Amino acid sequence: MSTKKTFPHASFSVLRLRKFCLALGACLVLTVCLLLSGCGKKNRYQDQFMDVFDTVSLVIGYEGNEGDFQKNFKAVHKRLQELHQLFDVYDDYPGVQNLKYVNENAGTAPVKVDPEIMALLKFGKEIYEKTDGEVNIAYGAVLRIWHDYREAGIANPENASLPEETALLEASKHCNIEDLVLDEENSTVYFQDPELRLDVGGIAKGWSVERAAELLEEAGAKHYLLNIGGNLRAIGKRGDGKRWVCPVENPFYVDGQDEEQFAVAGEIEDTSLVTSGDYERFYVVNGKRYAHIVDPRTGMPADRHRSVSILTKDSGLADGLSTALFILDVEEGKALLKKIQDSGADVEAMWIEPDGTQDYTENFLRKISADK
Repeated sequence: MSTKKTFPHASFSVLRLRKFCLALGACLVLTVCLLLSGCGKKNRYQDQFMDVFDTVSLVIGYEGNEGDFQKNFKAVHKRLQELHQLFDVYDDYPGVQNLKYVNENAGTAPVKVDPEIMALLKFGKEIYEKTDGEVNIAYGAVLRIWHDYREAGIANPENASLPEETALLEASKHCNIEDLVLDEENSTVYFQDPELRLDVGGIAKGWSVERAAELLEEAGAKHYLLNIGGNLRAIGKRGDGKRWVCPVENPFYVDGQDEEQFAVAGEIEDTSLVTSGDYERFYVVNGKRYAHIVDPRTGMPADRHRSVSILTKDSGLADGLSTALFILDVEEGKALLKKIQDSGADVEAMWIEPDGTQDYTENFLRKISADK
């Protein structure tokens, strides 16, 4: 069953600057909403940083004093910084042997990796199975081509172009996840295909947010909201006992085509709300928008939806599923979610289509309803 309605409506590259500005706007608006809904609470604190996963990150928490909040805030920041550097496939960091190093060396011999990298890659293989191959961390050879063309197109829009089909086809021959060999006992990674490349963009931020949430929970935190570039993870409720206000962005507002900023202004507690869309990371060629999520069945950026939002507790699972469902059509996405729900996961979804139509799984709106 579904419900439908029509919605009326580090150094930064240019791409990263675009993402930074959009995320900053989202964080500021969310901050205003939360301030309005939580006014009068002297023990409400917030702070932000801008140096992880190329986005603005906001941490909000209720504590007895600011010192306790800052201790948790700094711990979250440090944790996410470490994971960001480990999972980066484009940049080097002093003293860090990250996924960029793995990509450059694992095709020659097994590479010893940090336990966090091993854990993420194991999760990546699990997500591959859960999504029937739609989210493939071994798809880096193709994604790197699109990344380079997108960066060039954003930097020089007049000369923006598409990759050659032959180059994409050749790269797609080196994306078999079975060629990714993980030796957990020795903590090594090896590529049986020397031209295989990893790209964890579909899961890394969500997985890292979940690790940060675990760190807070282990420290005894009860009332926190992490907004890591739009990946929302709530720990408990607010300090006043109310749920966290967590709106879903309206992509048509971001494009300047609608006056309504939010598609849904819902509320959550002790769960994650993660959205994948075409309105932040994209470039334009001959008037057509090409988003950053690539359909492995075609080698081309997916364009079925404007955005897909996932509601489930685990932020890593939410991140992977939002990517998969952005690639699939609505019915395929619902079938995939049904399979995951049948395995015991509590997960719901929302789609916003190019014509403004909204679609939901049966319980999405009920679970974020302000009446709960």
